[in-house]
Amino acid sequence: MLNVDTTPVWVDDSAELAHLCEKWRGQKAVALDTEFMRSRTFYPQPALVQVGDGERCYLIDNLAIDNLEPLRELLLDTSVTKIMHSCSEDLETLERLLGAVPEPIFDTQVAAALAGLGSGLGYAATVRELLGVELPKSETRSDWLQRPLSDAQKNYAALDVAWLPMVYGVLLKRLRERGRLEWLEEDCAGMVRSARNPQPPELYYQRVKGAWRLKGPQLAALQDLCAWREREARLRDMPRNHLLKESVCLNLAQQLPQHAAAMAQPGLEGRSLREYGDTLLGIIQRAAERPDAPPAMPQPLSRREGEWLKQLRQRVRAVAEESDLPAEILVRKKELEALVQAEDPRLDGRLEGWRGDVVGEALMQELRELRGEKTG
Repeated sequence: MLNVDTTPVWVDDSAELAHLCEKWRGQKAVALDTEFMRSRTFYPQPALVQVGDGERCYLIDNLAIDNLEPLRELLLDTSVTKIMHSCSEDLETLERLLGAVPEPIFDTQVAAALAGLGSGLGYAATVRELLGVELPKSETRSDWLQRPLSDAQKNYAALDVAWLPMVYGVLLKRLRERGRLEWLEEDCAGMVRSARNPQPPELYYQRVKGAWRLKGPQLAALQDLCAWREREARLRDMPRNHLLKESVCLNLAQQLPQHAAAMAQPGLEGRSLREYGDTLLGIIQRAAERPDAPPAMPQPLSRREGEWLKQLRQRVRAVAEESDLPAEILVRKKELEALVQAEDPRLDGRLEGWRGDVVGEALMQELRELRGEKTG
């Protein structure tokens, strides 16, 4: 019979937090979650940190506590596993709040996929599937920065960590039985590395749809415009598209305007054009003179490459079914596209780890056959 005390314990005192963190550092694992706001800012605004220790649910009011160092030390204590669910934004929030990314982590969404429960299961669905408990969804769009929080908000926040220790126990057992715990540890370590090392601003141009059409000075301009937008959005703490839309960056790079009047367009006009039009024009002009323009982006797949992609995806689905794994967790579409377009395809990135053993070699064999290369 399930017996979890879901009554939230409010923590807004530094001494109490220090006492609790000392206690939690004596455990093997604790559940961890955050609540934050991000509608008008670049960075998440941390509003609450939830900890579940298997007995009670604690809501840490980071807005009221002066000294959060004990919490930071807990997150960095590698003897304590932090149980989280779909934690990428939570990792970013904690890094913003404490300058620390928790390690090690056990992401129950990834663990559920590796245990054969399906890809991308939400927290409520995971709890329902493994424990038979239904969770409410009433406060998902709350204002978490308001004080005081309502009882409904507190209860909702507490439930986010209440069942994680039990979910962790079930999934830990299943992964050990299947010999997949090391797979999870590998993936979770990768998530921690990504949170600690976000993509450099100089690489954001690669995300722009249509960037493949640009070459030479145009692509250099797009790279520099996107890098400026990224740095400026971080500095001003405002969403990227509130500062400058991606489409504007692409248009400016395509047109390479020679004077400010030629830059005006929807998304860059009036006040915004007056405020940083000269800056953008300078970026474009300097980019046009760069001797080191980035290499051209991959073109859309050719018809033949498209057929190869279909074949590789079929192979992935077959391996996934045989392994009782979601195809989505094995290989991403972009990874397959990179393989079929590469002059010298090889397994790298995520495909170097356990995925290489499970599906990577099968993909390489399939690709060699499609290319008409000798396989032995």
